[in-house]
Amino acid sequence: MIARLMGLSLLLAAACLSAEAGQAGETPVKVGMIEDLSGPTARYGVAIRAGFELAAEQINAKGGVIHGRPLELVIEDAAGQKDQAITAAKKLLARDKVVVLLGPTLSNEMFATAPVAEERKIPIIGTSVTAAGITDIGEWVFRTSLPEADVVPEALRVTKQKYRLRRVGLLYANDDAFSKSGFDVFKQALTDAGIEIADIESFSSKDTDFSPQLTKMKSLNVDALVVSALVEPASGVVLQARQLGLTQPILGGNGFNSSKLIEIAGPSAEGVLVGSPWFVEKPQPENQAFVAAYRQKNHQDPDQFAAQAYDTLFILAEALDRAGTTDPARLREALLATNHAGIMGPFRFTPHRDPATVSGVVVLVVKGGKYQILQ
Repeated sequence: MIARLMGLSLLLAAACLSAEAGQAGETPVKVGMIEDLSGPTARYGVAIRAGFELAAEQINAKGGVIHGRPLELVIEDAAGQKDQAITAAKKLLARDKVVVLLGPTLSNEMFATAPVAEERKIPIIGTSVTAAGITDIGEWVFRTSLPEADVVPEALRVTKQKYRLRRVGLLYANDDAFSKSGFDVFKQALTDAGIEIADIESFSSKDTDFSPQLTKMKSLNVDALVVSALVEPASGVVLQARQLGLTQPILGGNGFNSSKLIEIAGPSAEGVLVGSPWFVEKPQPENQAFVAAYRQKNHQDPDQFAAQAYDTLFILAEALDRAGTTDPARLREALLATNHAGIMGPFRFTPHRDPATVSGVVVLVVKGGKYQILQ
């Protein structure tokens, strides 16, 4: 009798454990996503969301993370506003209990939002923020996007060689952290490359008339224009430069890495140059599989921002599996141990949580209405 009761107890205990395991396997791992899904910078945020969503579908189709738990993206729109990004972060952490924050889109937003995650000791990973000082915010701040300081010098080297640059005009938006940081990088890189800066002109990201700055540049007969700005003002600069008869090459920072520039500037975008750590026609089978899947799902080509987001979610999934838990401290350590082979190339974090290993930077030129590798 006692043996039968003990056997029954063991069966009940096993059933309970099985039920708990099944329930744990089905409990989603909530991942907070803060991106610009409306407003003038939505082109970046919408592409990033698409990259995250495609990666989440593929990860979940392969069994999810931490012994079968699906990833669940909890999405908030920052709309390019720092205050809205802060509110979104607090909501995701307090109400939704997310285990990590992805985003926000802009460096301005990250400088405002990351301290929220830092205070709560929750990892936050930027996939599109390239300004200097992002990971200086705190020990819980990571980024997978290659800083401008790593891209601009190489892009400038190639452009100088191709077009024999000796003297350029430098323009930048003076009211956002990304554009100002890009300007600083361009200025230093131009000096290091021995290229004369004939003039420096600034503008606001909300400006629509750039003719005073461009007219001055035209009078100086520079070899090229170098521009640091987000895609909306960058497109306006390109369009009006061509309208004023400035036919010189125009080299942009990371804000130029969006097909939105081609949509806005149209034929005027022909010949525009930008450095990038990724290109849609990279021949690696993994990249081509990603591009094909993205096209099938979204009916358009991915851009660099979608690609970075896609890789980032796989980096996070691998870290969750290594940690074996959603405990923030263990997840942070697992992220630092990243060694990911992705569509962007091999990827690791530095001890300072910046990208340590990335694929080679290429220089893209707009030709025939699309980005191509500069030959």
